[in-house]
Amino acid sequence: MSDPSADAAQDGALSDQRVDLPVGSSEVVFDGVIWTVRRDRLAYAAGEITREYIDHPGAVAVLVLDEHDRVCLIRQYRHPIRAREWELPAGLLDFAGESALSAAQRELAEEVDLVAADWALLTDFHTSPGGSNESLRVYLARGVSDAHEVFARTDEESEIEKRWVALDEVVDAVLDRRVQNSILAIAVLAAHASRARGWGSLGDAESPWDRHPLAP
Repeated sequence: MSDPSADAAQDGALSDQRVDLPVGSSEVVFDGVIWTVRRDRLAYAAGEITREYIDHPGAVAVLVLDEHDRVCLIRQYRHPIRAREWELPAGLLDFAGESALSAAQRELAEEVDLVAADWALLTDFHTSPGGSNESLRVYLARGVSDAHEVFARTDEESEIEKRWVALDEVVDAVLDRRVQNSILAIAVLAAHASRARGWGSLGDAESPWDRHPLAP
């Protein structure tokens, strides 16, 4: 149980804190087909520590909501967990400096052949901060229609299954632990909470994103 007096002593709203510790050395120890692993040696407290982590380019996801409050889901194979899991359309930033919104619009068209007229920022989060610097931005997209072009999909994406599911039903599946994709879980719970508050938490789709949106 927290100490009320200690809580009262805290200044401002609850917020993560950005900390830039001196990094003595940084090297790439594995440069793979998709992921890079980096090793940093940094000064911390009384001594030096070494940390290895996935150096990630950043990624975006899209929660598409239609006029019936249905979410567009896809199911595809994910080899590390040996499963075909339900997800949102999502993908990596393709190059340094790429607009997150442009990347999200590209992924929506390429994975489910849709375009959207209305875009808003739903949530930002770090997927696995203990072992990766990946930042994920999720957009809420509404006013959807079919894309003019149908994209050719390869590898795992060639077997993507698409389904429209009521937002409340997806929330139930998350709470029942029947779907376990982290991006899907965070996004649908954020959308469910935001809808209950009149969508007042949504942000501008063009909001700056430096992939480390923490308080100074």
